[in-house]
Parts: sequence; C-alpha cells; structure tokens
Amino acid sequence: MLIKAEGITMDFGGFKAVSDASLSVERGEIVGLIGPNGAGKSTFFNCLVGDLRPTQGQVWFDGVDLTNATPEEHARRGIGRTFQLPATFEDMSILENVMVGAFLRHPRTQDATQAAHEILELTGLSGLASQKARSLGTPGRKRLEIARVLATQPKLMLLDEALAGLTPVEVQRAIDLVRRIHKTGVTIVIVEHIMEVILSLTDRVLVFNQGRVIASGVAADVVNDPAVIEAYLGRPRTRTRGGTP
Repeated sequence: MLIKAEGITMDFGGFKAVSDASLSVERGEIVGLIGPNGAGKSTFFNCLVGDLRPTQGQVWFDGVDLTNATPEEHARRGIGRTFQLPATFEDMSILENVMVGAFLRHPRTQDATQAAHEILELTGLSGLASQKARSLGTPGRKRLEIARVLATQPKLMLLDEALAGLTPVEVQRAIDLVRRIHKTGVTIVIVEHIMEVILSLTDRVLVFNQGRVIASGVAADVVNDPAVIEAYLGRPRTRTRGGTP
C-alpha cells in the first residue's frame, strides 16, 4: 500500500466539507476522484497532500504517518501535487521553473539542470525551454506545472483537475502525457470532471457527494450506479397521477 487515508473528516466551523472518507492506493495504480462541484473532492485531496490537517482521521504514506506533516515533508517523502489553477514563476524560463522542482533532489545546479532537461523532454516542453513561463497559454501552463512536480521525483502524483479547460485535442494529448508518466513508475490520483479522462485512465474511482464517498469501483461500473447518476443529475422528477409534473 502506497497511500492510505482512513476516516478523514474536515470540519470548517461546524461545516463538514469531508466526512469519514477513506482511500487506499496501491503502487502503480491510477485512481480517480469524481463528484459534482462542492462534493468535497479537493478538500479531501488537500488533506492527502498536507495543505490541510484533517479534523479527524489519519494519512499514511509508504508506511509513515503524515497526518500532521507539512507539505514540504510530503514532497520530501515523494508526494507531488498540481493545482486547479496552475502557478508558474512568470519571469523565469520554462527550464528554470522545472529546475525549482529538481532542486529538491539535486542541490547542485548542474545536476538540477540536467534533470530538468530530461523532464522537459518527457513532457514535450524541451523546444520551449528558454521561453518565459508567461508566454504559455493554459495547456502549456498545466503541462509546465506537471513537469515541475515530476522534477521532484514523486512516487505519487496527485493531479487536481489538470485537464480542465482544454480542448478535445489538448485533452487527448494530456491523457497521453499522463500515460507516459505512469509508465515511468509514478502512481497517480486524479481529480477530474471530464468523464473521458476517468474512463480512459483510471483503474478505479471514488465518487464524492456532500463530503462523503458514495461509491467506488471500476469507472465503467460506477458511472452507471443509480446513486452516482442522482448525485450528478439530481433526483428524477416525479409526476402526479394525472400526468402533470
């Protein structure tokens, strides 16, 4: 077991954004977290990576309890994450942005530079290495953030809507990139709304609604679960005996 979160509850002043949610991910898996807006996915995600400390519950990674550890400790242990809105160092080059991540494992500039170039090659950004980050559009920024996380050499990568806002062609390219990353041995947990991504990539999914996990299993089965359909679409409207809604 690479990561295990058990009984995670996140309470914000009496409002439970996440309530008793659990997740276990084996090495080499791709697991999806899905659910309607406001379902608690990102809050749960933030508890996994140390950006939030859960009100209740525990998180273990690679056998170590990281429940109360800092995001920096999570990164050192091998957990990398992206954000819904990619953050870049605008006035630094694309190469330098990736080197920021590489310095976690490679303190020497020469080594960090070499590692960054290798990641740029993997992510298809090598031809843009000298350009400023501010020159990139949304697809490039998302790819750059993934590259910077990869440069930290994570065992586990958590992608928070990394494919949102992309065109169908860009989505397919991003799916191909995630597959290439996975082939390098990185375990992946992905929060995503695009069902094509979930069906194409994941081994299994967890479905959140109102802060709780309401279903889990193989994506193709879960998306046909009546509880999942109701969570996304709402209850079907009933008709009166006379046929009037």
